Amino acid sequence: MELKSKVALVTGGGTGIGRATSMALARRGAIVVVNYSKSEADAEETVRLIREEGGQAEALQANVARDEEVRRMVQTIVERFGTVDLLVNNASITRHIPLSDLESATEDAWDELMDVNVKGMFYCARAVVPLMKSNQAGAIVNLGSIAGQTGVGSSLPYAVSKAAVHGLTKSLAHALAPEIRVNCIVPGAVATRWWAGKEEQMHRLAPRLPLQRISTPEDIAAMICAALEQDAMTGQIITVDCGQTM
Repeated sequence: MELKSKVALVTGGGTGIGRATSMALARRGAIVVVNYSKSEADAEETVRLIREEGGQAEALQANVARDEEVRRMVQTIVERFGTVDLLVNNASITRHIPLSDLESATEDAWDELMDVNVKGMFYCARAVVPLMKSNQAGAIVNLGSIAGQTGVGSSLPYAVSKAAVHGLTKSLAHALAPEIRVNCIVPGAVATRWWAGKEEQMHRLAPRLPLQRISTPEDIAAMICAALEQDAMTGQIITVDCGQTM
């Protein structure tokens, strides 16, 4: 799919992988809607950076875990830009809980992570599907995690939520074909603010990876754009992890 002049919604688009993806899409000529929940300053900074490079972008607030907010955001996008052609389901959260500490994996922790990481992606997809169906074309990329493949991550609920994202991708790919393609990009360790306070751990990990480096947000953004552009691919779970899970 040619991305030029397409309207792209990037959830959690103000920081990290979301910012890198928003900027990469804008450089390919897309009109980018940078969604945020609480990080308004970061989202507006992303918009400023895009506009400085001559691109089109706008920041819109919505908590993806709330269906009514998602639907309202999409309606606003339609009013301003006419449609949504591309969706990058990037918004995710975590809690750092040792895997063996089952008692700390509380109902609240499960609800929060599943609401944002899984239901949020479904709500965003559901809200844009009628537009993509009307256009007879569309592409969605969900952000998974190697935690969803290995079962090891920042917490047990997080790993399970990402495994669910991988399953959601395949189910949506079946449900929305042939007009809409749905794929999942699965990062390993990425140099983002998720490592805040754990930088030394990140630096120890890098030399042990086959490629001897940690992925950058730009690495992941490049693969997201490739998945959006590839018209012959749907339902795929693509790992980008510098060989971490090889």
